[in-house]
Amino acid sequence: MSGTFTKSMARNIFYGGAVFFFLLFVALTFDTTRALPKYDNRGAITPEVALGKRIWEENDCIGCHTLLGEGAYFAPELGNVYTRYGNSKEAIMAFIKSRPKEGIPGRRSMPQFNFSDEQLNALAEFLKYTSEIDTAGWPPNVQG
Repeated sequence: MSGTFTKSMARNIFYGGAVFFFLLFVALTFDTTRALPKYDNRGAITPEVALGKRIWEENDCIGCHTLLGEGAYFAPELGNVYTRYGNSKEAIMAFIKSRPKEGIPGRRSMPQFNFSDEQLNALAEFLKYTSEIDTAGWPPNVQG
């Protein structure tokens, strides 16, 4: 090998590297799509879960709460709220329903959204669904 680095050598390294990393990307993508189904042990998304997610988004719950670490840190993490409330959808529904009409002076508090029973059930189903996601130990404590 000569002591000089030529244009053709540089071009070969570039093209060889580009082909190598493209093939690596394709292989990792294929491996991920093949492995994903065995991690999805939560079951199918029901219409109630989909409605609960829509309610979550329409009411901007993520503007105050975090869900699986994403969102605002104004209010508690809700990724584990179902287990925190003793695996009870009824407890979640009762908590949301019990919010006062007006905020508590001097405290941050969740507003009253006046959800119907169907909406409350859907939101509780959505939070139950998210609590069953394998988050590898997130949140780090029970309180969120």
